[in-house]
Amino acid sequence: MSGTENPRRKRTPLLVASVTAGVLLVGGGGAYFATTASDGGDGTRSGAATPPRLHLDGKSDSGSGGVGDGPGIAPGEPDPNDGGAVYTAKGPLPQGPSSAAVHRPEGRVTSAEVARLAKALGIPGAPRLEGAVWKIAPEKDGSGLRLDVSAEAPGSWTFSRQDGGPAGDACLKGRACPPPGEPKPPRGGAPVSEAAAKAAAAPVLKAIGQGDAKLDATQVMNGSVRVVNADPVVGGLPTYGWSTGIQVGPDGAPVAGSGQLKEPVKSHTYPVIGAEKALEELNKASAGGPIGIGGCATAPPAGADVPTVTCEPDARPRELAVTGAALGLASEFVDGKRALVPSWLFRVEAEAGAEPHTVVRTAVAPEHLAPPAKPSPAPSDEGTPRQIGSYRTDADGRKLSVTFWGGVCSTYTATAQESPGKVTVRVSEKPADPDRACIAIAVEVTRTVTLDQPLGSRTVVDAASGEPVPRK
Repeated sequence: MSGTENPRRKRTPLLVASVTAGVLLVGGGGAYFATTASDGGDGTRSGAATPPRLHLDGKSDSGSGGVGDGPGIAPGEPDPNDGGAVYTAKGPLPQGPSSAAVHRPEGRVTSAEVARLAKALGIPGAPRLEGAVWKIAPEKDGSGLRLDVSAEAPGSWTFSRQDGGPAGDACLKGRACPPPGEPKPPRGGAPVSEAAAKAAAAPVLKAIGQGDAKLDATQVMNGSVRVVNADPVVGGLPTYGWSTGIQVGPDGAPVAGSGQLKEPVKSHTYPVIGAEKALEELNKASAGGPIGIGGCATAPPAGADVPTVTCEPDARPRELAVTGAALGLASEFVDGKRALVPSWLFRVEAEAGAEPHTVVRTAVAPEHLAPPAKPSPAPSDEGTPRQIGSYRTDADGRKLSVTFWGGVCSTYTATAQESPGKVTVRVSEKPADPDRACIAIAVEVTRTVTLDQPLGSRTVVDAASGEPVPRK
């Protein structure tokens, strides 16, 4: 499992994601490139001689890992496992400490924690628990500030300003009316300065325990909204894939955001390998990609709206230069739950027409990683699940459209299971032609389901991750 990130096009969209009301993009591209050691403990939190083997599930937020593959690669960015890249260090790489600890968010989110975040965001009202989600939502016409927080750790949250009306004949002449509950469109105006945006985000970051996070406020959306991406420091190490994103409007107030509310706490400590060994493992994984070095894929299915790709049967793997490395903590799924795992963050030099990016490789010593579980075949009538990035509804709330990243080589279907407090949506993927090779090109896909009852205030939940889906 390896991953990349482009700082200009952050991997995890916030309010289209992961991961979102709006199109806020978040990620951990700006890592510290130092050899800060984490606590070199005795092996475990409980004092046992050796820690239990680490079960990485293969579902990675960061794309890192020690076994198998994982999602988390932004469209258009190079995949370290694609069989077409060889990473070469420019200069010596750090050895790092002998051990580092996994960190896990634990427990349930309390009403007080949600209220503290809401106060920092300027949201009035008391949180109420609806199923598995804490909510503070505008009443009456649905216009105002909205906050949704998952009740279980890590307490994923999304925030947006919404416009519930007017609708139909009440619209002003000459202006289109957004459907009820949709986020307010940007009002325009010049974006605030980076310093002003960071100042606006500071109370929110303090409320969630990320006051020391590394900040990047260079991103501007829609010409008027400045985005503050915050990568917290946990256990003295930089993090990757655990970002908080906060959009700040031209008036200097937060207009949207998302992140995790529960602070990860130290768990078991594991021996770690040095950066040089991790880079060797990364290159081994790259050499075993799906197409293979020198391989040649056929064209995508007929009718696919993708650019023409010239195939070079004798093409050699790309040589990419590694210009720095840092030991950090990358977001992974461990035993089905999100955790921060010791990982090497490699800074990779930009190719022509691209931006520098970060490649991640798990630093936990291989002998302490559990072998990957054999995946059980997906039911033929469901296919492989896909994680949903965002949703929207039509004016009456019956048509629910979900958006996610997919590929040109597959077909996708969406189904919904309704309950009084939530609507769980599953997106399933099947190969368009399993017996035919196809170029893996990422595309944004939208599928629509018709609900039995209008969505109303119910939460949309992604069946693949179990997390609430942000409204687009």
